[in-house]
Amino acid sequence: MLTHEQVWAAIDALAEKKQLTASGLARNSGLDPTSFNKSKRHTSNGRKRWPSTESVAKALEATQVTMSEFVEFAEDAGAQKSPRSKMPAGNYPMPASQHVPMLGVSQVGGAGGFFDSGGYPAGQDWDEIHFPAEDQDSIYALEVSGNTMQPLYEEGVMLIVAPGANVRKGDKIVFKTKSGEILAKVLARKSARQIETHSGDPDNKLLTYPLSEIEWIARILWASQ
Repeated sequence: MLTHEQVWAAIDALAEKKQLTASGLARNSGLDPTSFNKSKRHTSNGRKRWPSTESVAKALEATQVTMSEFVEFAEDAGAQKSPRSKMPAGNYPMPASQHVPMLGVSQVGGAGGFFDSGGYPAGQDWDEIHFPAEDQDSIYALEVSGNTMQPLYEEGVMLIVAPGANVRKGDKIVFKTKSGEILAKVLARKSARQIETHSGDPDNKLLTYPLSEIEWIARILWASQ
């Protein structure tokens, strides 16, 4: 029986065979671009999340790979030990530096084809920076300009954000409203209809934004301050 790790490793091997990223494989298969991202392989509480049979079947069809070959990828992955398993705890190497899409916050507001419907980079106007990342398709960088993100972030701060990551109470987030505002807040609560946020001090008055007025939300993973 194939393990959770083997199945996901086989998907990664399938993408590599076709010279694609995990997100690229998902797009070519007609799936949501985040379907195969590493952030989707476990739930927010750490439980294993398996790819659906349908998504695997679509990936095999798109790449013209048979199920037998896919199983071979998985079995090969199971036979190999991760280099990290041989290292002492806490001594893990940083991921290799990757080209990560980067855009200034001042460019993001208003109209423009900078993002797809899921809040991921789109179009040709993105710059790039180097950042240690295992899956560069799941993150991008925003450079703060002006005072729109104060008091959390000053002008010039670089934010690394993940639009596909789950957001929970206490997370720092950046989101775009349908009026074109780009805001950085701390998430206090999220419901099916709205989010409640504050600007770093939970004792201050909460600001509420209906989800119907928000285009996308991304979790802030790192800031250069």
